Amino acid sequence: MIIQALAFYLFAGVLVAAAVMVIAARNPVHSVLYLILCFFNAGGLFVLLGAEFLAMLLVVVYVGAVAVLFLFVVMMLDVNLTELRQGFLHYLPIGGLIGLILAIELLVVLGAWAFAPDAASLRAAPTPDPATIDNTRALGLILYDDYVYLFQISGLVLLVAMIGAIVLTLRERAGVRRQVVSAQIGRRREQTIEIRKVKPGQGV
Repeated sequence: MIIQALAFYLFAGVLVAAAVMVIAARNPVHSVLYLILCFFNAGGLFVLLGAEFLAMLLVVVYVGAVAVLFLFVVMMLDVNLTELRQGFLHYLPIGGLIGLILAIELLVVLGAWAFAPDAASLRAAPTPDPATIDNTRALGLILYDDYVYLFQISGLVLLVAMIGAIVLTLRERAGVRRQVVSAQIGRRREQTIEIRKVKPGQGV
C-alpha cells in the first residue's frame, strides 16, 4: 500500500505540474511536449486504478497520434510569438472581463453545489467484477451498447479538428511554389521536351 500511495502522489504531482506548464509555457512546441508528459502520467494513474486498457489507450492513441499531430501542426504553422504578444495589451481589458465572468460562474456553481445522498445508486455503469469480465471487454460493452451515439459524435469532433488543422496549413504564402497535379497530367510532350541538334565542340 505504501508503494502504491507513493506512486500515486508521484504520478499526480507530475501530472498537475505538467498541466500547469502546458498553459504557462511560452513556446507552443514546449506546451505540446508537456501535454505528452501529462498523458504518460495519467496513464500511470489508470494503471494504479486497474484500468490498463485506458492507460494503453492514452499512450498509444493520444501520445502516438493526437499529441504528435498537434506537435507537427504547431511546427508547420510557424507561429510568430512576437506578433502574438503585440496585441496583448490591446485585448487585455476584454480578456480580463471574460475571466471575471468565468470566475463568477464558477463561484455560483460551487456555491450551489451539493452532494446527492443517492448518488451511489444512480451510477449508470457500475464497476464489473474482474473475476467474471475483464476491463477491456467491460469498457467495450459500455461504449458500443450504452454510449454508441456519443462515441460516434466524439469521432466527428476529432474529424473536424483534423480538417481544421489541414485547412490552416494549406493557406496561401508568398514565395511558396505548390504542385498543380492537373497541370502536370494535362501537359503535352512539346511543352516539356525540346530537341536540339548540338554541333561537335559547341554547347547547347
